[in-house]
Amino acid sequence: MIHCGKKNICGVVCILIFASILICSWKDPQLQNKITRKIFPQATTAGPAGQLCRGKSAQNAITALKDNRTFIIAPYFDDRESKVTRVIGIVHHEDVKELYCWFCCQPHRKIYVSKAKIDVHSDRFGFPYGAADIVCLEPENCDPTHVSIHQFPHGNIDQLPRFEIKNRKAETFSVDFTVCISAMFGNYNNVLQFIQSVEMYKILGAQKVVIYKNNCSHLMEKVLKFYVEEGTVEVIPWPINSHLKVSSKWHFSMDAKDIGYYGQITALNDCIYRNMQKSKFVVLNDADEIILPCKHPDWKTMMHNLQEQNPGTGIFLFENHIFPETVSTDAFNISTWNTVPGVNILQHVHREPDRKEVFNPRKMIVDPRKVLQTSVHSVLQSYGNSVNVPMDVALIYHCRAPLQGNLPRESLIRDTMLWRYNSSLITNVNKVLNQTVL
Repeated sequence: MIHCGKKNICGVVCILIFASILICSWKDPQLQNKITRKIFPQATTAGPAGQLCRGKSAQNAITALKDNRTFIIAPYFDDRESKVTRVIGIVHHEDVKELYCWFCCQPHRKIYVSKAKIDVHSDRFGFPYGAADIVCLEPENCDPTHVSIHQFPHGNIDQLPRFEIKNRKAETFSVDFTVCISAMFGNYNNVLQFIQSVEMYKILGAQKVVIYKNNCSHLMEKVLKFYVEEGTVEVIPWPINSHLKVSSKWHFSMDAKDIGYYGQITALNDCIYRNMQKSKFVVLNDADEIILPCKHPDWKTMMHNLQEQNPGTGIFLFENHIFPETVSTDAFNISTWNTVPGVNILQHVHREPDRKEVFNPRKMIVDPRKVLQTSVHSVLQSYGNSVNVPMDVALIYHCRAPLQGNLPRESLIRDTMLWRYNSSLITNVNKVLNQTVL
């Protein structure tokens, strides 16, 4: 015990002792945490921003944490229910038990750590890895711009990847429709059909197409480069096979790998959050699919009508119909197109009939602000209602290998709805081909 006979001597000694404790605390992270919890009870740990707010800026679309069981795509600010950071990621559904969000609050020059809620999406289809929301409450009186994810509530943030929190600032819609396509893989080379699909999306009202690209052919790279420079396409690199054993099948029983269909569900969820404040609607379909209006000239007119008829609805589901690429017509046999790899959709206007015992899957146009979690053919969690759009309003034109390959041509249904757009489509496709392929 120290006894101070004079107040000024006592004061000097006390200051020296307190300074010594502070110096030791910054050298000892555990002692630092204990002191911080007393001074800042809302934080698990804190320290000077100059010392702890650096981190290593994440540069990749998929970032593996040190556990190699957690993969971070991107964090998004979400204040629809409470003020949270929602991190889109991929996790092993059994092995990942705890994660923590490390927030950097520059105004307070402090690091705040909060335990995450790990919500693995229900549509995992038997694979051990699945899409997950890693959700953390944000600290009060702080609008953090970056976050790090760690398996522990303590450590050195300088060793952790740092992610920018997107959607922090409110924006006005820059586009009406964004099409999300995931994932492009298997050395994709269906060049003609891809160009036709993108040009159809543009004719129907899309201003942006987002591609999660694993790999594609050299020729397809040239086409993507053209569309990126044009401002239509945004390419998100998607090297998921660098981290996990991926399956091209949708269910684990078909191909026992780590994750299904190249992590398609994770990409779709990221695309929704990525465009939540930029796009009025997000269209979720594959590159060989086109949501084709039957009563309206374009998506904008169709969606205006559908929203009027279905107030409070945020998810619109469209029925898939197969137009087999094995059955063609002689119409629109454009000679210059014959040298381009891929399918000419204008020559495929026969669709397979419905099968009574088989449910036709659906794809979606959604209001992204009303979606919490999505799967491929339905939304898992949302704030709005869902509605199945009748086939006489719109259907999905899906030109691919047949599902009913044994049917004679006479049993198929001739449907030339696509030909309403043939003049504009041919002109637009020729312009792209002349600048890329031909």
